[in-house]
Amino acid sequence: MTDNSYFKNNTHHKPQNFQGRFAYRLVKFMRFFADAFFAKRYGHRAVVLETVAAVPGMVGGMMLHLKSLRRMEDDHGWIHTLLAEAENERMHLMTFVKIAKPTKLERFLVLMVQVIFYVMYLILYMVSAKTAHRVVGYLEEEAVHSYTEYLQRIDDGEVENIAAPKIAKDYWGLPEDATLRDVVVVIRADEMTHREVNHCIADKLENKACDIHLAEEMSPDAQDELRVCESREAP
Repeated sequence: MTDNSYFKNNTHHKPQNFQGRFAYRLVKFMRFFADAFFAKRYGHRAVVLETVAAVPGMVGGMMLHLKSLRRMEDDHGWIHTLLAEAENERMHLMTFVKIAKPTKLERFLVLMVQVIFYVMYLILYMVSAKTAHRVVGYLEEEAVHSYTEYLQRIDDGEVENIAAPKIAKDYWGLPEDATLRDVVVVIRADEMTHREVNHCIADKLENKACDIHLAEEMSPDAQDELRVCESREAP
């Protein structure tokens, strides 16, 4: 049974226009297939999710880099933010590869999904950057939701709370006795941060003030980064 208290801090940015509604429905469509294929296999779902999630930051950073060169203008710090996001998502993937140990079929699926998503996201970014960032904002909302479900399954004893892999302890500075639960908590906090960054960028590209939602489990550095993003000019 779902305990709603687990989801009390899950923030949803309600779509305000056509681009927002399109982005939201597209992500819900994508989630339908993820649910159908992976069901409650959260570790394997995370492998595919993080492969996809690591693409937008790299694409966005590349596009802003080229834009900065082309216009000979400052990027206001957004390139670093997006590339750091891509690197963070890549570390999520590296962590869950150690945990879930994906099969050859799942590795092939990851390859196909990454190719398709990369091409589609690049085209979307060239057509409408604000829609592309809104899509990522909603993808991260779904990621937070999925990791919250994962956390509840661990607490309910439905998923074994195994020891955290070394790569996770090294990257997040977790204690030696850290467990899977600790890993899920810090990764979920990362996803909350990426959610707010991408919704903020979309807001700025729509000439609106950022609607930043902070969460207690975000690190102080992440909260400071969000405040900086809120004060920056639009990319």
